[in-house]
Amino acid sequence: MQLAGSSALVTGAASGLGAATARRLAADGAKVVVVDRDEARGAALAAEIGGAFAKADVTDAAQLEAAITEAGKLAPLRVAVSCAGVGWASRTLDKTGTPHKLDLFQTVIGINLVGTFNVLRLAAAAIAKSEPLAHGARGVIVNTASVAAYDGQIGQIAYAASKAGVVGMTLPAARDLAPAGIRVVTIAPGIFDTPMLGTLPEDKRAALAADVVAPKRLGDPAEYAALVAAVVGNDYLNGETIRLDGALRMPPK
Repeated sequence: MQLAGSSALVTGAASGLGAATARRLAADGAKVVVVDRDEARGAALAAEIGGAFAKADVTDAAQLEAAITEAGKLAPLRVAVSCAGVGWASRTLDKTGTPHKLDLFQTVIGINLVGTFNVLRLAAAAIAKSEPLAHGARGVIVNTASVAAYDGQIGQIAYAASKAGVVGMTLPAARDLAPAGIRVVTIAPGIFDTPMLGTLPEDKRAALAADVVAPKRLGDPAEYAALVAAVVGNDYLNGETIRLDGALRMPPK
């Protein structure tokens, strides 16, 4: 699928994987709507890539619908990429026997899983209205899971559960949206060099990279963006979750 003459929506796009994806899709010819809660960085990125910024929380349907409307003003919406997400470290029972806080679990699930579904359903409704291309294709939705969906570590129960839910949505979503000509693919990244990890000391960063098989380093957000571009360009990729992790298998802790 060619991006020229199309718009793309990227959530969590003010930094990290989302920012790299927004830049790549714009470079490939799409008019990109940068969606984030960070207005300053999001607007700056949109200006840099010749796109538009929409301030939105992925759990807020009205805000997302406004962002999707903005995309439609630029060009027909063909691509939506969900990169917005949060992490939280807490054991089911801590060392004192105190249980995991339910509201924190619900918050992580709400943003990472429900928020991703919110983008999926609303973007699909807009993409379905576009004119069909070859073989009835109208567009593609790319979601972001994590290797934690498979190899959740101690303290990652909320995060792992949310990302496993994203993996679990992939095939049924692809089947649901097939009649509309919309593909659904999920990427499960390993350990990437995002701003969140950038705050860690170098020895901690090196320790995180030690379990990566090859190449033995943190992932570059541009590599995530390159995979998004490959998914967009390959019309036969559908209903699958792709690990992008340097053959990493996370240890218990």
